[in-house]
Amino acid sequence: MGMWEAGGMQRPSDLREYIAALRDRGDVVDVRRRVDPHLELGAIIRRSYETRAPAPLFTSLEGVAPGRGVFGAPAALSSDPEHPFARVALSLGLPVDASGQQIVAHIADARMRSAIAPVEVATGPCKENVLLGAEASLEGFPTPLLHGGDGGRYVNTWGAIVARTPGGDFTSWSIARIMMIDGKRMTGLVSPGQHVHQVWQQWAARGEPMPYALVQGGDPALPFVTGMPLPDGVEEAGFLGALTGRPVEVVRCETVDLMVPANAEIVIEGHLSPTLDAHEGPMGEFTGYIPARGGEQPCYAIEAITYRDDPLWPHVVEGQPVDEFHTAFGIPFAAELLAHLRGAGLPITTVWSSLESANHWTAITVPDTWRETLPGTTSHDLVERIADALSSCRASVWLNRTFVLDDDIDPADAGQLTWALATRWHPTQGHHLRTGPIVPLLACYTETERAKASGPKALYDCLLPPPDAGRLRRSSFAHCYPQDLQRKVIDQWTT
Repeated sequence: MGMWEAGGMQRPSDLREYIAALRDRGDVVDVRRRVDPHLELGAIIRRSYETRAPAPLFTSLEGVAPGRGVFGAPAALSSDPEHPFARVALSLGLPVDASGQQIVAHIADARMRSAIAPVEVATGPCKENVLLGAEASLEGFPTPLLHGGDGGRYVNTWGAIVARTPGGDFTSWSIARIMMIDGKRMTGLVSPGQHVHQVWQQWAARGEPMPYALVQGGDPALPFVTGMPLPDGVEEAGFLGALTGRPVEVVRCETVDLMVPANAEIVIEGHLSPTLDAHEGPMGEFTGYIPARGGEQPCYAIEAITYRDDPLWPHVVEGQPVDEFHTAFGIPFAAELLAHLRGAGLPITTVWSSLESANHWTAITVPDTWRETLPGTTSHDLVERIADALSSCRASVWLNRTFVLDDDIDPADAGQLTWALATRWHPTQGHHLRTGPIVPLLACYTETERAKASGPKALYDCLLPPPDAGRLRRSSFAHCYPQDLQRKVIDQWTT
């Protein structure tokens, strides 16, 4: 294990190497004073998002055994204003100056490559300490109350849930929130539409609990894959190998027949009950709101815990943008849509899930040559073709408002996107409305629509007219001055 080459550069292969890489950039702050996991830790992490501060590393926590720490805001926007996506880029093995579009393209390109299956190794750092039976308890580990208003202390906000179908034909690595009930039990969202829900349903149909493993830490690219809405049948572990360019090294669990990343920080093993037998939530969510109530979910029984010496537990504190839900879900989500639309033969430059909109807005850009690529196609026709293609994509349940724009703007730049929408989104024209399945967590829908998991979806034609049909010239430095004058100004002026 250790740092390894990817595309001519070194990339961190586990959480500790990743933290070291961030530290080299001045993007980690050590919080050595004693911190209370009851709200104080969550408040510090939450404020770090909202002030674009370095990622906090906590090493002294009240009620937590010595040596067990928490790493907060692992993949939020960087504290370096010139490289906002540096944490995301480092997680994925890209240069820190990678743009949003480059990161989306990197993930989308990996979707076109063959999976690289994991390889089993005899042991790994996650086996340095093993707790079994009564000793396998969450007591002494960091289990913070993250938001005022949460229904309990949350164990999982950034880790991977490993589960396999009873027949062994499919293994899911997914992410979902999991709340602590007591030292030996947890409960969490097992949401319809997620692969872990499909696996759980197969076990529940047999009246049997589902074996699971909950993984904290490991490859920093792992959470970007576990939250990505990959098509049915595509295993996250194999895609992670394709994305990073090498197989994930995995080891066998102690008490269940599952494999987990060998370089994980902490692994919790056990079984998930086949019935909805515990109350979970609410928890502050990516929408920027705390739901009014929780719901009934299955119970996770804890039967083993393995961990590295001095383990670090990564935590995110979801809320008003921008945090890890928006980066680690929104960016791979856009990549999945990009791969799907290109696979449908459409000329798409990029797709971007607006982080600032809590991933409620999606922008799709096309090149100025789209009319030549699709002769005889009007902008109305193009948006309809995009809508048709999106309807067959598993990720479409997250779509509610989608904007189709020319690629003269970078949709990952919030300022450019805001300007383009304000000036190209007509108040009454170009609306394409459909109804379809939705994710109930989306805040823009009514309570009735969320309960039915179905609601309206809008696509907006924000495309410019052809150059010879009344398109206005842009009034900006890059668009209304000669190239030689632009170079002169750049060379001679620093502001």
